[in-house]
Amino acid sequence: MIRRVFPYVSAFAVIAALILLWELGVRYGYLKEYQFPPASKIARGFVEISTIGFPTGVTLWSHTLTTVWRIVQGYTAAIALAIPAGLVIAAFPVLDKMLAPAIVFFRSIATLSLLPLVIVWFGAGELTKIVLIGYGCFWVMLSNVIAGVKYVDPVLIRAGRSFGLSGIELYRSVVLPAALPRIFAGARMALGVGFMVIVGAEMIGTIEGLGALIMEARTFYKSEITIVGMLVIGVLGFLISTGLAALERVMLPWASSIDEVKR
Repeated sequence: MIRRVFPYVSAFAVIAALILLWELGVRYGYLKEYQFPPASKIARGFVEISTIGFPTGVTLWSHTLTTVWRIVQGYTAAIALAIPAGLVIAAFPVLDKMLAPAIVFFRSIATLSLLPLVIVWFGAGELTKIVLIGYGCFWVMLSNVIAGVKYVDPVLIRAGRSFGLSGIELYRSVVLPAALPRIFAGARMALGVGFMVIVGAEMIGTIEGLGALIMEARTFYKSEITIVGMLVIGVLGFLISTGLAALERVMLPWASSIDEVKR
């Protein structure tokens, strides 16, 4: 029990010590408050945007819900398209070789560099933000689905064939379950991309959302509110990623057992 708790206690102690040093550094003039707002000022900023809002009337909870809903829409659309597309591409080696250069090309394009073009196509409204999130998540997810299927252990495939499996049945019973751990890893990576994209996408044409909050705070030199926005994004990403990891352990208990044996 102590061994399990100790890493968390030590991590908390290190973070608390750093926050204390930060606070003291500002109070004694070693750090400039407008550049490095101390924890006490950040806490006041959190209370301010939670109650009054920033801009006035738009609270932190409204910003958070708006951002989460945009990510959910773009991320869900990307996952729904990438998984079947990746499974089909990986199932046919010829198709995989034909599309591999295009996938690498589109995946290499920085998502936010498409922002001016997407605004021209869809305007500066909600659809633009969702499209950008979906674009960024799609290519990461697609690449991981394809790789997950391509790099299934050949021993598993031979074992399946020795039991008389072939074609779609072999794919469904052996290849797909073996690829699922990498597919889940791709889902977590795509989620991280979604959070990176949303910050930039929300800086254009909106006053709601955590990205818009950070932009407004920067404009008015409210560094403490900028940090609050960053912290909320980090916490959201951590919670959702942890949720996906928990879902993976529930759906793939055998994969968790293999990891424990390896360790």
